[in-house]
Amino acid sequence: MEAKCAEWLRRCNTDSSVDSLAILGRVIQPFMDSPPTRYRPEIAEGQQRIRETLARSQLTYQVNGYVLLAGSNVTSKTLADYLRTGDFQSIEAEFDRALKQLESDPHASITAACAIIEALCKTYIDTVGIAMPAAQTVMPLWRAVQADLKLNVDPLLRDDQKRVLQGLASIVDGIGAYRTHIGSAHGRGLNPPPIAISEARLAVNAAHSLVIFVMETWHSTQLANGIKKSSMFG
Repeated sequence: MEAKCAEWLRRCNTDSSVDSLAILGRVIQPFMDSPPTRYRPEIAEGQQRIRETLARSQLTYQVNGYVLLAGSNVTSKTLADYLRTGDFQSIEAEFDRALKQLESDPHASITAACAIIEALCKTYIDTVGIAMPAAQTVMPLWRAVQADLKLNVDPLLRDDQKRVLQGLASIVDGIGAYRTHIGSAHGRGLNPPPIAISEARLAVNAAHSLVIFVMETWHSTQLANGIKKSSMFG
């Protein structure tokens, strides 16, 4: 199986009509986007070996299946770049990629959706400068982001908003659990637990709503702060 896969990748690499790096990224994404756990330390070891192998060819891996030339210029943007700069169109394209996999591989769609949430949370935490949780799985990451978001403080809406945020926390928890149990990131074997396409679509669309909500809240706050600063020095 490994020999066949290697031969297939070599053929892709010699075919000028094929984006071989994009295919390689998709092949290794399920494993590379899998969060290591104390029960499976071999995940981190395997990811490191892949990064070292890529580095020998001047390549790097970025979350959600991007394999790029090391030191590539700013035109080769990553998912973190899209999130950090508020590039909503590119984030929509990422979710479109996940939705297009639903018919052929709903498990991979869930893996991709969870990876986008994790990337959002890590990018937010790094950019804003809050403490990164010790456990960098999706639920602890979401709790750190949720606690920092500047939300509506109107007393008439506070309880309503609390209910919505509790629902978002359930969404994150559910998608993370899906990814653990049936997602492609954890090695699903030959007979993974079945999931209806409609159920996978619900998970991906819920992840999409959550990510866009956080981006809108985050970047509208940045914009407001920028306007305040400009008025102070204008």
